[in-house]
Amino acid sequence: MKRGRTRAEITDKEEEILQLFWQHGPLCVRELVELYPEPKPHFNTISTFVRGLEKKGLVAHNDTQSAYQYYAVAKMEDFRRKTFGNFIKNYFNNSYLGAVSSLIEDEKISPEELKELIEMVQKKNS
Repeated sequence: MKRGRTRAEITDKEEEILQLFWQHGPLCVRELVELYPEPKPHFNTISTFVRGLEKKGLVAHNDTQSAYQYYAVAKMEDFRRKTFGNFIKNYFNNSYLGAVSSLIEDEKISPEELKELIEMVQKKNS
C-alpha cells in the first residue's frame, strides 16, 4: 500500500469494479471482464484489482465449483457517505456550505434545485 494511504482508500479502477459488484451482484472475474467495453482489460489485471479490494475488506468471495465468485462486502451507501465526507473535508475545509456555494458559483445547481434542497432541510428539521 502506498505511503499515506489508508486501508479504505481505493484507486479509480478499484472503485469502478466495486460499482460493477453493486450494480450486478456477485460475479466471477471472467464475468467482470465481459462487462467492460472494448478494448477489454486482461483477466489478470481485473483479478489483481479484485484481490486488492478483497485485501482491503471491501470484497469477499465464495468458492464455486469452477471459479471464485466475488461480491461486495462494502455497502454502497456507507461507501458513498464516507467518500463524500472525505471529499468535503479535503476540498472544502469540512464546509458543506462551501461545497454548495461552489456548486452555485459554477452554475451546477439551479435555483429550483436549491429551493428543493432548502425544503428538504426544513422538512427534516420540523
